[in-house]
Amino acid sequence: MANKKWKELTPRQQTVILTLASVQVSLAATAWADLATRPAEKVNGSKGKWAAIIAINFVGPALYFLRGRRP
Repeated sequence: MANKKWKELTPRQQTVILTLASVQVSLAATAWADLATRPAEKVNGSKGKWAAIIAINFVGPALYFLRGRRP
């Protein structure tokens, strides 16, 4: 598959990419905001580790919300 430039993509492809990017940024921002305001004793592991994990596309924020927070 050859790399395409933005202007070579169809409007539908551009919309899908922008939508997915928006979801990714929203998930990461929400996870980082929660991590920043949550006390360290309510986080499984170090906050620094989770801050780095959250940066991993969709997987990072999902892992943080599923495994990183203590009730």
